[in-house]
Amino acid sequence: MDLPFQIDLNGKTAVVTGGGGVLCSCFAKALAACGASVAVLDLKKDAADACANEILSSGGKAIGISANVLEKESLLEARRIVRETFGKCDILLNGAGGNHPRGTTDTEYYTLGDEDKEGLKSFFDLDPDSVGFVFNLNFLGTLLPTQVFAEDLVRQKDALILNVSSMNAFCPLTKIPAYSGAKAAVSNFTQWLAVHFAPAGLRVNAIAPGFFATAQNQALLFNPDGTPSARTEKILSQTPMGRLGVPEDLIGTLLWLCDARASAFVTGVVVPVDGGFSAYSGV
Repeated sequence: MDLPFQIDLNGKTAVVTGGGGVLCSCFAKALAACGASVAVLDLKKDAADACANEILSSGGKAIGISANVLEKESLLEARRIVRETFGKCDILLNGAGGNHPRGTTDTEYYTLGDEDKEGLKSFFDLDPDSVGFVFNLNFLGTLLPTQVFAEDLVRQKDALILNVSSMNAFCPLTKIPAYSGAKAAVSNFTQWLAVHFAPAGLRVNAIAPGFFATAQNQALLFNPDGTPSARTEKILSQTPMGRLGVPEDLIGTLLWLCDARASAFVTGVVVPVDGGFSAYSGV
């Protein structure tokens, strides 16, 4: 993997949840390229194995593990496998998360009478169970892996937790109230954890990606013919750098936050990597 710069993670064990996804698989490969032994955790074992196999084929050290971030017993079993394979965890990257269509409105703005329109999902039609699922997946899906793996982290030198928040934790996006609120919770939790674990020397930070094309949002960002959707055109008009992000755009921030020398006094920060979206007022 072509890295923007190199850090030394030899002898370190990294656990990446959601590691079969587009962004987190890139994170896992970057950590492995710096010498870390990487445990790729994903609900889908084939996705975890695919990422791990790419790392292995490049000469790195990795294992794919099936794990459900909403089930503590599943995570405890994953920890057992990690310990037996690589030893105790030094780096926990909480990347598992996502949205649910039934926690999303069909329109950006409310128009009087929307709640009575057949076939239109308005704010009043949001499904509580789906909203709860989104909050659980993003917040509990960060809390539970932290509970399990932080038992190792607090006993390791230069250990760290890196959470994946979102730019919409800074500015909530239209149509996705559940996801925006859940990622805001991840950002707040990152700060709480940073304070809580500071006496143990455990640093906790987060990356907040802006708009990146992933498997989950392809249908929202692109038309069937591959051209940008109307929502993407709107996004790009509000992004000073004028483009969507690519996974490699996140690697420099990842490596900086994972380097105990470069960011030894950095904890409790949420770093937006969004092409200027969160800084732009629209004027």
